[in-house]
Amino acid sequence: MPQNWPERLWLVRHGQSQGNVARDLAHEAGSHEIDIDMRDVDVPLSGLGLKQAEAAGRWFASLPLGERPEIILASPYIRAKQTAEIICKQGALAGGPARTIIDERLREREFGIFDRLTTLGIRERFPEEAAHRKRLGKFYHRPPGGESWADVILRLRSMLNTINLHYCNKRVMIVCHQVVVLCFRYILEELDEGQILSIDKQAEILNCGIAEYDFDPDPHGMCIPALSRWNYGVPLEADGAPKTSAPDAMAGTR
Repeated sequence: MPQNWPERLWLVRHGQSQGNVARDLAHEAGSHEIDIDMRDVDVPLSGLGLKQAEAAGRWFASLPLGERPEIILASPYIRAKQTAEIICKQGALAGGPARTIIDERLREREFGIFDRLTTLGIRERFPEEAAHRKRLGKFYHRPPGGESWADVILRLRSMLNTINLHYCNKRVMIVCHQVVVLCFRYILEELDEGQILSIDKQAEILNCGIAEYDFDPDPHGMCIPALSRWNYGVPLEADGAPKTSAPDAMAGTR
């Protein structure tokens, strides 16, 4: 039986957020806590993040009409929704601006008791948990009240089933978060723990960095998702929007 896949899939990390900026300031100051007084879900884009989203949107709009995304999905977090809306307004979708489809399974990884702490803050306030994380590794470690990478992967497998069911043969864009992009890659390429952590170690995912997958079936209708772009930031360079890649402010460790 033929597989059901999108025609093409783009994964786009949100633009720089005010949380990214606050996290950088906290680390520079050697602080234990990140100075941002709002829920992680409510953290908006920074001024630079707005420009990055516009640049990404113009790049998608420059594609031939028959190659632009048809559907756009996003995390419910404000910074991801803002990025998706701005991309749409630049003419990125083949059918013109459209409603962003929000799905909570695309949300940022939840950090539980590590919320708003820097790496130094985690080690100082929760030394036993930090030591446990070091032994177990971040792929499987679940901070109390939070999620491991494996937990995120579990909900993303469900998300892909929905995409394949509802948007088979469509060109789909997903706007989400750094760990979510990496976990999608883990699923799509059938990687193991060591492989995805090696990819993660190579470089941070750029704000508004683009990953692109093609799905070309063989004569039997079977296919392996083919990664054609990874952490692609040329649209930002071409549009004069500086590249940034700091992890989100929710915690010092991912």
